[in-house]
Amino acid sequence: MTVDTGRTIVLWCPDWPILAVCRELGLDPDAPLALTEAGLVFACSAAARGDGVARGLKLREAQYRSPELTVLDYDIALDVRVFEPVMRRVEATVPGVQLIRPGTLAMRARGPARYYGGEEAAAAALLETVGVPGARVGIADGPFAAEQAARAARTSSVAIVPPGASAEFIAPLPVGLVVDARTTTLLTRLGVRTLGEFAALPADDVRRRFGAAGALAHDRAAGREQARVVARTPPPEFEVEQHFEPPLDRIDQLAFAFRVGAEEFIERMRAVRLVCTGLRIELDDEDGGHSSRSWLHPRWFTPADVVDRVRWQLQGAGTADSGLASPIVRLRVVPERIDSTGNHEEGLWGGGPDERVHHGLTRVQSMLGHEAVVTAAIGGGRMLADRQVLVPWGDRPPERAGHAPWPGSLPALAPASVFRERLPIALLDARGELVAVDGRGAISAAPERFAVGGGEAAPVRAWAGPWPVVERWWDAEQAKRVHRFQVVDDDGCAWLLVRDREGWWAEARYD
Repeated sequence: MTVDTGRTIVLWCPDWPILAVCRELGLDPDAPLALTEAGLVFACSAAARGDGVARGLKLREAQYRSPELTVLDYDIALDVRVFEPVMRRVEATVPGVQLIRPGTLAMRARGPARYYGGEEAAAAALLETVGVPGARVGIADGPFAAEQAARAARTSSVAIVPPGASAEFIAPLPVGLVVDARTTTLLTRLGVRTLGEFAALPADDVRRRFGAAGALAHDRAAGREQARVVARTPPPEFEVEQHFEPPLDRIDQLAFAFRVGAEEFIERMRAVRLVCTGLRIELDDEDGGHSSRSWLHPRWFTPADVVDRVRWQLQGAGTADSGLASPIVRLRVVPERIDSTGNHEEGLWGGGPDERVHHGLTRVQSMLGHEAVVTAAIGGGRMLADRQVLVPWGDRPPERAGHAPWPGSLPALAPASVFRERLPIALLDARGELVAVDGRGAISAAPERFAVGGGEAAPVRAWAGPWPVVERWWDAEQAKRVHRFQVVDDDGCAWLLVRDREGWWAEARYD
């Protein structure tokens, strides 16, 4: 019986998350750079590794080892978005490509090898098509062995494992490549440290001890990989790109020239019953500059809305007929959030009022600028004034900051009235002296009366506190320490007070 060895080609782009963020933000890939996720290093550049930074390292330890380290948050959406053009170039040359992860592709080797006259020639053609510096290609029996071959290609960019030799090739590799961390610890304690040692264990014993997942890992370690390349179906292309020759240096000219492109962008989605609720606009100027920004819409974008966003991104603080610092040579619009039209149909009684409100706000926004129309949102912070965030109409509220723990912040329910300017308060005890708070957070005497803004003092019916709020305690210059206090006046109205170095203040009122 003939056994299908499943010869597979894997393309691997080392440090792809670093390359992606450098391409997007125009950073130097040779500089010390690290991407973090949940406080740990997710990826780092070669210069950062030279300073001792490694994946999984805590952020503070990484900054200690590399003082000049540039730290950014890892964005999986950016990772995938920048890799999409690379995938499309590969698919134009080799059909049937599977995305393993951003920066790593797999494809069957039989077709490319027969077309280019051999596996080595196919790998060379693939590297030439990709155009990513430092990319490597591995060819072996199965995706796992082929990926390990690509990672092992140190001296050259191509590593080919002969048919039937994949098990011998991967035998010296650590067992942690096929099992999780807990199983790796267990196998290490049992003296099983490499894939070859793991493959030497009886298959029936491995299945009884580790279950189906362990049996699958055992087959992979033994070179009996059952996984095969599953080619993806390329998604429909909705993005629109337009080049300007000669380059345009006026905002109104560029907005007028892109009207047809904006209509084409919307019509492509309407044809498959989709609407765009979020898009990204990319602009390239004649001097090599690049501008990229994401825009959201409260409902869905129309062609006029797309043109408005292009104009706002170019306009900034200028006017619609103002000139640009450098002429624009390329404009690209990419949808980032797409939804079915069925989820945006009007209700049984129509959506007239909402539509009129949106039309009015958008019209004012188009005349005055993107940040001229804002809505209130609750953000993150300990003090109530810090939590008041004004978001431009159509933009996403600050979700990440709002869901942070923020120790010392007020629990629900929040006060109804938050003063834009804090009101000075005189909190007095029975002797008519100001109530003080010592270093341990204890008050000098029970409050009896308090006056707002120098007015007449009113009796205090009830009180609670103080509760300390300490920020940046590790920085002597930027440290901030305040105490919160709650009082109820004679009319039954509750007040939220704050005590700092300058005195007592009214932060909010519970109406």
